[in-house]
Amino acid sequence: MAHEHHHGHGHHQEGHRHEHGHDTDIDWAEMAPHLEAQAELFTPLYERALNWLGREVTEPGLIVDAGSGPGVVTCLFAETFPGARVVAVDGSAPLLERARQRAERLGYADRFDTLAGELPQVLEELDYPADLLWAGRSLHHLGDQRTALGAFAQRLAPGGTLAIMEGGLPARFLPRDLGFGRPGLQARLDALEAEWFARMRADLPGSVDEVEDWSALLSGAGLTHARTRSFLLDLPAPASDRARAYVADSLGRFRDAYGDRLDADDRATLDRLLDPDDKAGVHHRPDVFVLAAHTVHTAVRTGA
Repeated sequence: MAHEHHHGHGHHQEGHRHEHGHDTDIDWAEMAPHLEAQAELFTPLYERALNWLGREVTEPGLIVDAGSGPGVVTCLFAETFPGARVVAVDGSAPLLERARQRAERLGYADRFDTLAGELPQVLEELDYPADLLWAGRSLHHLGDQRTALGAFAQRLAPGGTLAIMEGGLPARFLPRDLGFGRPGLQARLDALEAEWFARMRADLPGSVDEVEDWSALLSGAGLTHARTRSFLLDLPAPASDRARAYVADSLGRFRDAYGDRLDADDRATLDRLLDPDDKAGVHHRPDVFVLAAHTVHTAVRTGA
């Protein structure tokens, strides 16, 4: 499972900070530069996902990005659907300000709005129903995902589409055997992240355990024509400077978040990978790459 929180392999767009204890608080405003950098790096994946949506969602009037964060993907929606009004919805005012600034830079300000507040309740403030409502890795930060999906579905116009990005595969950056340390470091980091994700979910207000059968959950929200498709980001070695910086940042976040849970050998391996002066580290080694898969699930609100 690819969750991307502390280290950010994916594109978190959600913006509110959870004050629920343990080590699961997320300060999204502090993460803003990282969120922007990773979403920009993953733009080819998002473009493929949005083009896929565009074959089914034709000429939407209103697109809502629920959990938009700094607005990288929101602006991609504005680019992909030039006739649509786009609303970035998030719990973090600083992230929405970044989204507004991005929309202005790219020339979308005349059809770009923001809405600040907690999901899903804040969606009640929308002026009219959405033809497309997108939740990119924001749903799993809501305690009761089933209820949230029902609220999302209620904000759709007849014939409108709900699209959620949840699940996929963990990102990979490095060969299994690095030439030092124990092989399989990233698989062990994945296991630690899965434990953290379970704690994060359990700590959310109103947390409800749910079988993550997204098609069934979408159907349970009264939607039909459920579809699922995964999209690949494949940036092969040798990595670009931008991809290399993302890998270093991501592994650094792993080291900060899970360092005390790693054995001494894996800590030493991570430290060496992150040393900018070590030729075997990610700043220099020629075999660094980025490979990731994200999954999108969609369904439609039928009826009048």
